[in-house]
Amino acid sequence: MSTPAQPPVQPDAPAYNTLLEYSLLRPEWTEGQVIDACEKAARLAVHCVTVRPCDVDAAVRTGIRVGSVCGWPFGDQTTGVKLYETRDLLRRGAKEIDFVLNPSRLLSRQFQYIEMELLQAIEACHKEGAVIKVVFPPGILNFETKLVGARICSRVAPDFAVVSEEADVAALRPHFAEDIGLKFASVTSREELEKLHAAGCTRFGCDNPEELLKEPPNVQPT
Repeated sequence: MSTPAQPPVQPDAPAYNTLLEYSLLRPEWTEGQVIDACEKAARLAVHCVTVRPCDVDAAVRTGIRVGSVCGWPFGDQTTGVKLYETRDLLRRGAKEIDFVLNPSRLLSRQFQYIEMELLQAIEACHKEGAVIKVVFPPGILNFETKLVGARICSRVAPDFAVVSEEADVAALRPHFAEDIGLKFASVTSREELEKLHAAGCTRFGCDNPEELLKEPPNVQPT
């Protein structure tokens, strides 16, 4: 008697929870809401939370991996202020820093300024064993300056670059060094997550991790 044919083995789905960073940056949230969200993030086993600088101490106490932002939201503080903020966040226990590059200086073609600022921030983070992600602020830079920013990143070697526009993923990925990861700032649907992951993103900011981690509906063929 012949053995019945076995269904093909399906590859395991990516562990998307390990790629998600739960963004807790809403200005109106209370500290209690941030703590509740950190506890939810721990239950979902997401990679980390990204909190406002004022919330780092409270978030660290929950036991979740904590990231925060430096130079948020436009990156136009002086280098000294941004470096102080970076070191203060690290001292408080942040393990990931989203560092916003200065768009004005990039548009002004002050490329050495950008490179030196990033070098100092990267050195500070790596000295403490922390991950640093260089944020390209959305809606400000033109494509030419984004390309220049990508090349500067390739020289100074952050761990990740952060983009906010879907078109930038395919356009800029070839201009970053291979060992620099690409994070999409805010993904809003499972479909978008899967599409951008296939395009080369390996980190995703989000504010709805429960929805993103739900299995997509099982659509039967007609």
